[in-house]
Amino acid sequence: MERLLDYVIIVAYLVGIAIFGVISGGKQKSVKDYFLGSDSVPWWAVCFSIVAAETSTLTFISIPGLAYLTNLNFLQVTLGYLIGRIVVAVFFLPSYFKGELNTAYAFLETRFGVKTRRFASIIFLFTRTAADGVRLFATAIPLKLLLNIDYSLAIFIIAIVALLYTMIGGVKGIIWVDVIQMFTYIAGAVIAGFIIIGLLPNGLDSLFSAAATDNKFSIINWGFDKGLSGFFAQPYTLLGGLLGGAFLSMASHGTDQLIVQRLLTTKSLVSAKKAIITSGVVVIFQFFIFLVVGVALYAYYGNLPVKSDEIFPKFIIEQLPVGLSGFIIAGLFAAALSTLAGSISSLASSTMLDLYKPMFGKNLQPEKELKLSRFMTLGWAVLLIFAAIFFMNSPSAVVELALSIASFTYGGLLGTFILGLINKKAKQEDALAGFTAGIFVMITVITLKLVAWTWFTLVGVITTVIIGSILASLNKENNN
Repeated sequence: MERLLDYVIIVAYLVGIAIFGVISGGKQKSVKDYFLGSDSVPWWAVCFSIVAAETSTLTFISIPGLAYLTNLNFLQVTLGYLIGRIVVAVFFLPSYFKGELNTAYAFLETRFGVKTRRFASIIFLFTRTAADGVRLFATAIPLKLLLNIDYSLAIFIIAIVALLYTMIGGVKGIIWVDVIQMFTYIAGAVIAGFIIIGLLPNGLDSLFSAAATDNKFSIINWGFDKGLSGFFAQPYTLLGGLLGGAFLSMASHGTDQLIVQRLLTTKSLVSAKKAIITSGVVVIFQFFIFLVVGVALYAYYGNLPVKSDEIFPKFIIEQLPVGLSGFIIAGLFAAALSTLAGSISSLASSTMLDLYKPMFGKNLQPEKELKLSRFMTLGWAVLLIFAAIFFMNSPSAVVELALSIASFTYGGLLGTFILGLINKKAKQEDALAGFTAGIFVMITVITLKLVAWTWFTLVGVITTVIIGSILASLNKENNN
């Protein structure tokens, strides 16, 4: 009973956020209302929603854990994230706002053909399910510790809450909930950080002393001290962080329906550009906060024989006073729900708009389209639950595992988009061949661990563009 107040706060938050999502979503009359919010969402709300969508429990748990084990080198990657978003704003978004594009992959149909759109959509469905299955499982870690329940039950509880407001409120409900979620989890992290510092013997002096002793505040890592092979084996070097972060962000924010769906809900191209670039600035500050919390945890605990993903939940459960720990855990669930709800909606929208409607639903009535879309939303929620259960026993660090899963295809997907933008002679067959080659090369690189994860997307992009361009050149020569 001592944690009754925590339970009340968490339950009240989960119920309240679900109700808010249903109400803010309004009533949808068509698939456009349901998946695109009738293009009426303000840019700043989309900005915060983007940040919340990419900030899953992985960030809330694993990034402090990463700083606890190492230092602040991850900030190099976040600078790359901003660079990548600027590229998306300048080169990708104008193409998305031409005509009536309703998914990220509709551009590929316009540029190459319907087969490329379907192939990209199917790849997205598989990788998003796997990656967000991992993220959903990560959320179960603190809930299991708090309630002493099975991981499976914890996963189910979180998924049902997200499904409720996603299925009823649509993407507009998701975006407005995300705004609340972002401020909730950031507040939770900041409060936790102040409490940790307050528990140290000499406050900030203890933090700086511990950090200085073990070089915890190191941001720049040139990475040239371990030779060429060692350089590419390190994930958090300056060049690897800037390039890797940029290309990963270009893929996730320029070609992934999870983010592009949000950008398409804005009123104009200018609004979408504001939303995506500003989100990059917010993310840098956000990651800095989470990393500093990790350094503070190191100053408090020293080296403990625990997994890095468990150190922050351990502090929340064991050290925070009742009531406050409930609020922090609610913040953690906020991070989880924002990503999960976005995933469910983006998976359903891609299934409906990229696959089902073009092939089978051209003459469907709006009411039936909307009903079918909601059924697809339910189906994807169930599949994500199964994916989370499947990944429960994964031995890898959770954050890097999720990023690696996405990177299996991110390189090929981004490479196909870039090929379409820079090579006007490339045709559908060239794009599909390059895309497939990029995926196979990535499977090889990741399986054999030839480079660190920050290089994955870049390798896939280079492969896809080169193969697609060579084939386009050969086709031109044959035609002559």
